[in-house]
Amino acid sequence: MTDEQRVSGRGITAGERFTDPELWADVDGEGPHLWRTLGYRQSGWEPGSSTVEWDATPDYCFPSAGGPIVQGGLVTALLDAAMGGACWTVLDNDQAFLTADLRVEFLRSSRPGLLRATGEVIRRTRRVVFCAAELHDADGVLLATSRCTQVLLPADGRAGRYGPPEPDGAPPRDARG
Repeated sequence: MTDEQRVSGRGITAGERFTDPELWADVDGEGPHLWRTLGYRQSGWEPGSSTVEWDATPDYCFPSAGGPIVQGGLVTALLDAAMGGACWTVLDNDQAFLTADLRVEFLRSSRPGLLRATGEVIRRTRRVVFCAAELHDADGVLLATSRCTQVLLPADGRAGRYGPPEPDGAPPRDARG
């Protein structure tokens, strides 16, 4: 095991992909991408864990009597990004993943401002990775929790995640199911 594949305090061993967090966030990519469109930032990265921050603006909210509330799908996307990043840290270069199951519990309304999602690998097997995440506001108040199951696949197989997009910019045909 290399220094980059150090073991976290929870016994999670880093995969080869751990050494390249920029590839996960696609920071140097071109064109539309969730991270660039919404302004996500990676603020934490260790084997089995990933933290993603987002400055939610009222543009991504709906009105309520108590003020703007961040739309639940965007809360879910942030939690999913954190869990996906955590999963990424334990993969080797020949592996990819697809989300098989995703559950979210909205505990409190998310308001405009800094939102921080921290995802972690709960357990990894040969074929699946179980992850969990928590979403907090700038004051550390717990707003939502999430769990997911990631199915491991060959990086160059039917997942299609790393294949080139179609000429019109759509995902590769084999990534459409």
